[in-house]
Amino acid sequence: MKKLFLLLITTFILSCSSDDSSNDPVLRLPPETQTGANTFGCIIDGKILLPRSGNTSQVSPLSGARLFGGYPDVYDYLELEIIDYKSTPRASLFFHMHSAPENGLGTFIINESNGMTDIDGFQHHYLHCNIFNNKTNSYQQYVSYQNSGTYTINRLTLGSGSGLIISGTFSCKVRNIKDPTDEIEITDGRFDINSLTIKLTYFP
Repeated sequence: MKKLFLLLITTFILSCSSDDSSNDPVLRLPPETQTGANTFGCIIDGKILLPRSGNTSQVSPLSGARLFGGYPDVYDYLELEIIDYKSTPRASLFFHMHSAPENGLGTFIINESNGMTDIDGFQHHYLHCNIFNNKTNSYQQYVSYQNSGTYTINRLTLGSGSGLIISGTFSCKVRNIKDPTDEIEITDGRFDINSLTIKLTYFP
């Protein structure tokens, strides 16, 4: 009887542990691939952000992920925009990788963001995100600051027929652009993007 009781207790503990691990947000992120699979995922303040498209319209698509080239040269920088159109409330993230094709593989410092993009942003690596803040009951913009994180490029290839493939990981701390004392963390970031096929990818 004692052996049976101990077996039941052990089984119960193991099942509880198993259930707890299934709630781990990291396990719900896409794997870290380097194939141009058009995947992205990260955890912002404990909540998962994945790209989720709003429609499949050819005229005005609401894509969950878009990759932009630089100006005036398309390779001056790369900008990755991620939006979750399906969740309520929504969330989005914007990642500026300066001189990415020239820098190639390696680990780079994430610095200050002014909340802008393209030529209105800074000429270094930065990111910012928009999330719903339960304390203020409103959407707030959180921006990276000097030396607030890093990102690593594990693959960067340019092919005339296959487009640009860029894959990597990142983590960063960001501050509320209106209240610098309000700081949150972005962890377990990963992306694997193909510049050609991402335009046709629907994110469910």
